Amino acid sequence: MNMSHHRIDSHMLLLVSDCYDPLDPNGNFTIIFDTYGWTDDGYLAKVTIQNLFQYRHVDKPGWQIGWIWQQNEVIWSMNGAFATEQGNCSNYKTDIPHSCKKDPEILDLMPDASSDNKSEDCCRSGVLDALAINPSKSFSSFGIKVGNLGGAPFSGHPPLNLTLNAPGPGYTCGPLKSVDPTVSLDFGGRRQRQVFRTWKAICTYSSYLASETPVCCVSLSSFYNPEITSCPKCSCGCREVTDKNFGTCLRPAYPFPAMSLTGDNSGANFMGAQDPVKCTDHMCPIRVHWHVKTSYVDHWRIKLTITNYNYQRNFSNWNVLVQHPGLSMNPITYSFNSKLLQPSFRDAVALFWGIAFVNEELIATDEDGVGSVSTEILLEKDSESFTFKNGWAFPRRVYFNGENCEMPLPDTFPMLPNGTSKTQPPTHWLFHLLIFLISHLLILHAL
Repeated sequence: MNMSHHRIDSHMLLLVSDCYDPLDPNGNFTIIFDTYGWTDDGYLAKVTIQNLFQYRHVDKPGWQIGWIWQQNEVIWSMNGAFATEQGNCSNYKTDIPHSCKKDPEILDLMPDASSDNKSEDCCRSGVLDALAINPSKSFSSFGIKVGNLGGAPFSGHPPLNLTLNAPGPGYTCGPLKSVDPTVSLDFGGRRQRQVFRTWKAICTYSSYLASETPVCCVSLSSFYNPEITSCPKCSCGCREVTDKNFGTCLRPAYPFPAMSLTGDNSGANFMGAQDPVKCTDHMCPIRVHWHVKTSYVDHWRIKLTITNYNYQRNFSNWNVLVQHPGLSMNPITYSFNSKLLQPSFRDAVALFWGIAFVNEELIATDEDGVGSVSTEILLEKDSESFTFKNGWAFPRRVYFNGENCEMPLPDTFPMLPNGTSKTQPPTHWLFHLLIFLISHLLILHAL
């Protein structure tokens, strides 16, 4: 047998495995073309972009999609979005198409767009919320009138080479394929209405394609050990000091820059961009710190802090995902929104994000201090599993805005002092108990 036919490219294997997130196995962007009408030389379609990622959102400057027409199609008109270039429309003397580009690039409209240009579920500057946080704003759509397909009968073919930037690189889209036509309801749900045809494509995300260096790391501490476990050194690259007065370093830009509108779609223009960040041993723009703060008889308390070391970028609508078995025990989160997700894992997974108008924006660092947000989390103790031994109290995984954060090695976690019981509360509880007993005896003696 010729074994060359069975070789697997290790680089491709890495990319395939990197696109799969075990904590969000069904996460993807789905792009749908619904043809709902015919014209003299083409068709009318509604294009929908659905964010099916539980905790990955699209922030400003928003999504951008593109494709290559199979035939000589033009875009006569659009509502809810626009093509960034009109292209060469010199063959048209009276009615001028919106875009004659063979490979159009499409952007969402701004919220203040005129009502004549808007469509349903459009015009949020390309911003899409994560599905688990705000499903009603996790999708966007626009209308498009496609023509120049000749006279009837015609049907047109799905566009090729679909691309998505949300807003930077890392996304790979499959081909648009014919699927069962989309069905909607009207007359109060009593009537089904079906479009003429539906094309659908799935776009996956790879952090490896987006950036070769991680963007966040995790540090750990506890009340029972004075040592702090810092982020692993060079977690997100190694430092090169460019400004010794302020300790400013440069690292690859994150969030990733928006796609250039100059026609350079290679992705090389992303990779050269750099951000000034505070110089650290880990060189990550984002650090998540997990502090085991207190142990009570039936509960224990965590302080979760997210720090932004970037000097120029704020993070709006940020979120942090934490995997830890203790999060299944009725957590109370005081200063963040939170939600338990339901992956097929034994360890619970909780999603945290900011409260509107309070801490939904993680501000940049400046000379006066670092930008950070924090909350305390109170959890019940499970008598069957709870322990402070062997690093049990620390997270298994942490994500920031969908990006996996670099964890310290388990043998560097803060350890218990020798001889400490697995559920023993701090000694101040014993002190309070002693005071209570003495006070009770004094009262009885006085009576």
